[in-house]
Amino acid sequence: MVTSESRESGSETAGSMGVVLIDEEQGYRASASRDARFDGQFILAVRTTGIYCRPSCPAIMPKRRNVVFFATAAAAQQAGFRACRRCLPDSVPGSPEWNLRADLAGRAMRLISDGVVEREGVPGLARRLGYSERHLTRVLTAELGAGPLALARAHRAHSARLLIETTALPLADVAFAAGFASVRQFNDTIRTVFATTPSGLRVAASRRAAPTAPGKVALRLPYREPLDADGLLHFLAARAIPGVESVVDGRYGRAMRLAHGAGTAWLTPAHGHIDCTLSLTDMRDLGSAVSRLRRLLDLDADPGAVAEVLGADPLLEASVRKNPGLRLPGSVDGAEIVTRALIGQQITVSAARTALATLTAALGDPLSTPDGALTLLFPTPAAIAEHGASVLTGPRRRIDTILTVNAALAAGDLDVHVGADPDELSHTLQQFSGVGPWTAGYVLMRVLGAPDVLLTGDVAMRKGAANLGLPSTPDALEAHGNAWRPWRSYAGMHLWQAN
Repeated sequence: MVTSESRESGSETAGSMGVVLIDEEQGYRASASRDARFDGQFILAVRTTGIYCRPSCPAIMPKRRNVVFFATAAAAQQAGFRACRRCLPDSVPGSPEWNLRADLAGRAMRLISDGVVEREGVPGLARRLGYSERHLTRVLTAELGAGPLALARAHRAHSARLLIETTALPLADVAFAAGFASVRQFNDTIRTVFATTPSGLRVAASRRAAPTAPGKVALRLPYREPLDADGLLHFLAARAIPGVESVVDGRYGRAMRLAHGAGTAWLTPAHGHIDCTLSLTDMRDLGSAVSRLRRLLDLDADPGAVAEVLGADPLLEASVRKNPGLRLPGSVDGAEIVTRALIGQQITVSAARTALATLTAALGDPLSTPDGALTLLFPTPAAIAEHGASVLTGPRRRIDTILTVNAALAAGDLDVHVGADPDELSHTLQQFSGVGPWTAGYVLMRVLGAPDVLLTGDVAMRKGAANLGLPSTPDALEAHGNAWRPWRSYAGMHLWQAN
């Protein structure tokens, strides 16, 4: 809904109120029709009640003159509005714009949702993005109506609500686990955002469901329908590393290395959401874990927008109809995806999985508390750099590349994270001997969720293109694929599925 024209024309009038820069009449019509496709893409606030809602809120639609729109919940909160307790506007898919946008605001939003501000503060966020704190705050306030602290505060409020409603943690522990500096700050934020106390939220939640066991959190991860769950599970199962991942009976399990400890997740597709059971050694990792799992399954995507463009190609139309809601699988760890891509160069998916399984069995860290089939964490870059030579097999040049890149990751000379600039990351990766466009492009797709990467050098992708009657030489496929912009990564998924 946000256009460059509306962004420019609205930048002066929106000002410090942080009004979302959209076609407001279109936003009002979408809200009046309770269109859930727009949930998470903007916030609707009502001046007369002081409440902000998701577009599909079932409450009576207010008059147009009483409605104001915001880009983010943080902007609405900063303007003095509180969250609707009926529609829970923080419990919706995120905006697909944060995957589509590679600008400073989009990259900052991805890092904030990963909990960087809680762990490293605004200085750490600015440092990762390569800008001053002042410039970062100015850009986010202009683009989103709220600075990094306000955006992080909204993220903390969401994490706190999840912990309050789904665990039996003492409320003081919830406060610090969600990233608040004090219990007082926690209480004030919950009152401001949800118009109730933390204990009030817990009492209301106890009427709906009992808390889970200590260390476990049961959640629903919403998405925009449709969702090609079978396609997602097939992709992940074909690449699953034993001990780290498991796909069984329609459920996907994943072990994760998080900032404060290990975690495991079991994900089961359901109607309109993914059932998620998280086990964490440290509840401070909740927000980051949820964010990474959402990115892994591409749950914030707008499948309608993707299908509209790709379905317009007569040669791709049948695949789009056959696989509605196809997603672009992401990652929970950038460094891991780099190693996966390096090992997977010029070999089959099956061969890469075998090599990764051997590497993980030798160098992975065992989970202190195994969770079913999940028993290992993927090896750290330091472990691979130090001991990988004795485990890895294959061409010497490829092994040297894997060791060199992991040494750079371990030393901090290479930092692969969701807030990286795509062009800069691609250029940096390709400075390493043995890293080419395919590897860099694959990392951009999986780590950043870059929607417009077409891996024309991929043999399996070209074979799939031929099976669909599309050009199968790199240059011809590249030329044909220009019509798929800005969703060429999703087109590539269709080509992979056509094998």
